[in-house]
Amino acid sequence: MTQFKKHKTSLNTTTMKVTKAFIIVATALVFVSCKTMQTANESTIETSIFEKLASLKNVVRIEKREAVNHFDENYEIWFQQPIDHNDLTKGTFKQRVFLGFENINKPVIVELRGYGIGSEKAGELANHYQANQLTIEHRYFNDSRPENIDWNTLTVENAAKDQNFIINEIKNVLYPDAKFVTTGISKGCQTTMAHRTYFPNTVDASVCYVGPLNYQREDPRVYSFLKSVGTKDDREKIKAFQNLCFENRQALLEMMKKVGQEKGLSWEFGVENAIDYTILEYSFAFWQWGTSVDSIPSGDVKVEELYKHLIDVVGYGFFEEQSVASLQPYFWAALTEQGIYGYETAPFKTYLNTEEIYKFDWAFPEGISKTYNLKPMQDIKTFLDTTAQDMLFIYGEYDSWSATAVELTEDASKRAVYKYINPKGSHTTRINSFKPETKQEIYTIIDHWLAE
Repeated sequence: MTQFKKHKTSLNTTTMKVTKAFIIVATALVFVSCKTMQTANESTIETSIFEKLASLKNVVRIEKREAVNHFDENYEIWFQQPIDHNDLTKGTFKQRVFLGFENINKPVIVELRGYGIGSEKAGELANHYQANQLTIEHRYFNDSRPENIDWNTLTVENAAKDQNFIINEIKNVLYPDAKFVTTGISKGCQTTMAHRTYFPNTVDASVCYVGPLNYQREDPRVYSFLKSVGTKDDREKIKAFQNLCFENRQALLEMMKKVGQEKGLSWEFGVENAIDYTILEYSFAFWQWGTSVDSIPSGDVKVEELYKHLIDVVGYGFFEEQSVASLQPYFWAALTEQGIYGYETAPFKTYLNTEEIYKFDWAFPEGISKTYNLKPMQDIKTFLDTTAQDMLFIYGEYDSWSATAVELTEDASKRAVYKYINPKGSHTTRINSFKPETKQEIYTIIDHWLAE
């Protein structure tokens, strides 16, 4: 395993330049000497790539990892980034990146993660085109999370500037003539839209999967969607299950308490609130993940069966304290710029004694909150409506997040901006989810972008 680490001192000093050069050369020599069963030519090529990556501005560490999928080489790279691109006095943090290298002349698929990096494997587009893949972890998630976070610096603008710097550095050093395509799933789709809005010409095209474009913090279009999605019979079965859960609320609450004790789970806003939020979330999660209506318990069922199905669909990860802590950057972004949804309680007034919308204010970091800023999402909408080019959006018809899907203008196709909706599809919808003829149509569009 090859590693390269830069010192923490300033990269602008003469000493640092000498030290950096020495480390690069020394590490490269070790790398070459350790490689066996390969030709000298192969070792030279690999070392050259390693050295080029090591020379990048603000790279503080590189690790050569086992190759995955079709990639010839695989690198983990750490960039030192400004905490605030508009105020460099606030210091820096380290941002994690993966590069699956295949060929300098093939396209580079840039996976813009809305969260952390869950896998270094090739995504759908990189697999299809046997292309290079650059995967960028979002600031403040997973390994790109500083010990102390200045939450006010977690903005879509700062994130877009992070990504733009990395893309340009990688492009200039390895792929000056290759086509670049950004892509992202869900919050990664939001991230992709934002990057193109701030930097419309950095990449050649974008493919966005199942991402919302919310116009308010709690976008009411979600409520309308849940009242019309699927068939009336389906919706009635879902509502009946939620009613059954509220009728057995106390028993379900005791089960949640017991599971919490057994598994070490806790709820910062209280387990009593957690059971209510979990029941209210059920309809959204049901449609988001494409749950089968046939799986819904009904009639005279045991409370254990109710609880199991409820948790199978909703899970613990959205409300449980440890999960909320790891998702804190998501909640901050959603509550300050990117939007989320709330829960209508009027249909359950009999059980909750209120018609107030249940919101996620409790998910703000402790001791801090911020007024929602409408402007970033409105700027994205204006960009998509007027000047965006070479962008493609993929959605599932029944996915709850399709309630706030991107809406294209009549002239969008003249700018090569397209939207495809998979009939009855869920949040797991991808290009390969479509029927063969539609899938071919989508790939023909991307083929054209790559051939231009």
